[in-house]
Amino acid sequence: MLAKAKPARAETLSPSAAKLRLLKRLRCTMKFEKMAWQSGARLIAGVDEVGRGSLFGPVVAAAVILDPDYRIRGLRDSKLLLAERREVLAERIRQHCVAWAIAAVDAARIDQINIYQASRVAMRDAVVRLDPGPDHLLIDALRLDCELPQRAIIHGDALSASIAAASILAKVERDRMVREWDPVFPLYGLASNKGYSTPHHLAALRQHGPSPLHRQSFAPVWNNPVPQEVLAFMLEQKPEELLEEMITTAQPA
Repeated sequence: MLAKAKPARAETLSPSAAKLRLLKRLRCTMKFEKMAWQSGARLIAGVDEVGRGSLFGPVVAAAVILDPDYRIRGLRDSKLLLAERREVLAERIRQHCVAWAIAAVDAARIDQINIYQASRVAMRDAVVRLDPGPDHLLIDALRLDCELPQRAIIHGDALSASIAAASILAKVERDRMVREWDPVFPLYGLASNKGYSTPHHLAALRQHGPSPLHRQSFAPVWNNPVPQEVLAFMLEQKPEELLEEMITTAQPA
């Protein structure tokens, strides 16, 4: 008598792996931009943020108005792109878009108002810095406190070319900012983990405690036994002032 075959075990994915699989299936197009143009809009800004889940440093947002007459090939959610590819696309975006801007909210402000509100503030500030200003917004999942017509799109950075462009600029800029802090706080491996919860980063927090730029309201940071380290130069200049200097160097002339 033949033995019955065992049913195949269903593949189990972590939430992050399942999300990445979904994002890879989505197509990034100009569909939402075309709908906005048809409604009468002319300067459509894609808006996105990067760094909401990081334990260290600012949340960074970008706003981008793409040129409808110039197609930048390869735009998609920045999480799906290799770092080298993001750098190439970021340069093309900056060269060929109508306008772009970067804004950020530092860790201290994140702890005061929470990461959700800090993300909205950074995104709104990026929009305000655009020159020329937009007349319509396409935003990744959120709505902003401004009077401009806007559309919040779930997985917008994987569906809208403008939002994808903003995602790429924000990711490239935030990675640059965190890499610059790596020599100052070498214990945490920031150059490689960008402040996210890797095993090495979590172990360093348990052993050495957080830096002044870690987000004290995030559980892996406050839930460790070692007090925060304070450096002399941090007492001389406020973190938000240091952050503003870093952002200013990234803005278009």
